[in-house]
Amino acid sequence: MSAPPFTRIPSAREQRSDLVLAAVMFVGAVLSAALSTVADIYGDTRAEPWTALVYAVAVTAPLAVRRRWPAPVAIAVSLAYFLAISFQVPEIYVGNIAMFVSLYTVGAWMNNRRAAMFVRVGIILGMFVWLIITMYREAIEEAAKAEVAAGLLSPYLAFMLIQLLLNVLYFGGAYYFGERSWHAAQERQVLEERTAELEREREVTAAQAVALDRVRIARELHDVVAHHVSVMGVQAGAARLVIDHDPEKSKSILAGIEGSARDAIHELRQLLETLRSPGSEAPDAESTVTLDDIRSLVEASVEAGLPTDYAVIGEPAAVPSVVAVNLYRITQESLTNARRHAGVGATADVRVRYDDEGVEVEIVNTGRTVTALRPGLGQLGMRERAAASGGTLEVAPRPSGGLRVRARVPLSHPASRSAASSAPTATRTDRSSEPLTETTSPS
Repeated sequence: MSAPPFTRIPSAREQRSDLVLAAVMFVGAVLSAALSTVADIYGDTRAEPWTALVYAVAVTAPLAVRRRWPAPVAIAVSLAYFLAISFQVPEIYVGNIAMFVSLYTVGAWMNNRRAAMFVRVGIILGMFVWLIITMYREAIEEAAKAEVAAGLLSPYLAFMLIQLLLNVLYFGGAYYFGERSWHAAQERQVLEERTAELEREREVTAAQAVALDRVRIARELHDVVAHHVSVMGVQAGAARLVIDHDPEKSKSILAGIEGSARDAIHELRQLLETLRSPGSEAPDAESTVTLDDIRSLVEASVEAGLPTDYAVIGEPAAVPSVVAVNLYRITQESLTNARRHAGVGATADVRVRYDDEGVEVEIVNTGRTVTALRPGLGQLGMRERAAASGGTLEVAPRPSGGLRVRARVPLSHPASRSAASSAPTATRTDRSSEPLTETTSPS
């Protein structure tokens, strides 16, 4: 869709300034006419002094509406100027200024650019034709005088050439400055439109940033609260079952609940400190979570009653902090879902894989057969975290029961390995049962 053509419409303030200009020009024309009469301009051939007053009105009054009707004003002023010079009305200075202003206004304010060109060219050509005719007649009248023919360039011819040069500069300047004013206004409008567009984009960007922050905060709160509350709920249920016949076991479980509560408070405090800090937009600088902390999630899962295996496959590589945080949270959410939905007797297996292209975290659990995935905030948060790290996420039911969650993130420099890492090629923390057999699941 093409942009609408550029148009200039005078404002109320500009129209008031035109009225002031017309009034000032009228006063100047009256004073100029009075002084010209006293100075005896045109000599005995000049018109009556009262004609100067009529001319002053005719040449200045149209300027009051010059921006609203540029072409009619220019034509009216040109006719008044032509008649005044032809009948030798004793006023020549303000009329020249009014003529210049009217031609300039046509170029600067007339929206029909083709008509603006025709009006100005027509007036300029008419004035030059009239000037040439006048010069020719005066040249014939002066030809009878002997001093005119003396020399290669007579004084009269030199005077006429000066007049011609001045008129070229006069009309050319009016045409040029009018065009420049029009183009400057056009560029100014384009700049204002771009400024307004940038302002709208800034507002949209700010709104998007606020929305993204709200999503990020909601995701962090969901991960922290859901994980720890789920663990505390499972532990509280276990404590209720054994409190009567095994008080020592119940005390151990209650201690675990207390630890989960402390961890939840600690993570919530870290989240609040991150949000309050000026540089909270850069979580890399504040986060201390690494992929090695996934081991603590596995230990907490075992303590909460979900037997969980943990294995690191491949040689550990340097992983950006934001990637580590996101993979940690994905693992946390997956184990939480397994504890909540897998059922009694379920087990889980967490594997962290490093290869030449990136890092992958896979969480597999047994348990109830899942016929269809139900969308929820947990899955949405995991997918957002994987996408934020530039990776992918697969969540698929297993034919034998349970779910497989696999998050993979490519690394920019997978060849750079952590020198401080002394981990073997594969390490494993086993639960008491046998490890899971990997089963291919639908993507």
